[in-house]
Amino acid sequence: MIDTIPPFGLGTFRVAAGKTAQSVKSALQLGYRHIDTAQYYDNEAEVGQGLRDSGIPREDVWITTKVWWNRLSRDALIASLEESHRKLGVGAIDLVLVHWPSPDSVVPIAETLAAFQEARKLGLLRHYGVSNFTAPLLEEALQAPGGSEIVTNQFEVSPFLANRALVEATQKLGVKVTAYMPLAEGRAHKDETLVDIAKKHGATPAQVTFAWLLSRGIVVLSASTNAEHQQVNWDAQKLNLDAGDIARIDALDEGRRHANPPFAPKW
Repeated sequence: MIDTIPPFGLGTFRVAAGKTAQSVKSALQLGYRHIDTAQYYDNEAEVGQGLRDSGIPREDVWITTKVWWNRLSRDALIASLEESHRKLGVGAIDLVLVHWPSPDSVVPIAETLAAFQEARKLGLLRHYGVSNFTAPLLEEALQAPGGSEIVTNQFEVSPFLANRALVEATQKLGVKVTAYMPLAEGRAHKDETLVDIAKKHGATPAQVTFAWLLSRGIVVLSASTNAEHQQVNWDAQKLNLDAGDIARIDALDEGRRHANPPFAPKW
């Protein structure tokens, strides 16, 4: 059984349910061992089906899902996890995250963490963590009972939103950073700097972006339903950027955020 988050995963945000099972199956057969979904994505059942169809042993795959911000109270969280557990059909879920923090902390993080611990005793999950938590919110969570077991903070990181302060704060607190939207809604594919670095290495701009994230110790979530693209993305782990490459990518940071819904915390 995998006990730490694999550094390179397949994200399923905005992947239609009809394409999810096949994309999960192909990714796992190519070597991926980390699949990320969420209740909000409405494709948990298909993620579980993709795992079963792949033929890869359940214990060799890390499955992450997330609880939506309006289901963080004790009873709602337990009920939502029972639902996710049923839909995925993979046994205990490897990692469950708070998808977005409770707006204005209406539900205390201590209540949510206690519910996670209860859910673990019920066999619904193995590990838990958070997503879209600012540094102050993460510190508060870590200080709450059960907070020491938070394994990751998942948030947006891309060359155009390096999110350096939050990345460094999270890592300093001993929590793993997981990056979503690493390609900034596709912008990375066309950026002149990334294209130039990619040509230098005989790579793609996406591979360069993923290698840059991995060099910072960040868990990468790539998203593709195409097996060939999945393979190319996976191969980013073989790419070694030099200091000059990294400096050029670092210089692209402009603090531009894509994921900023009305209920988001004050960044």
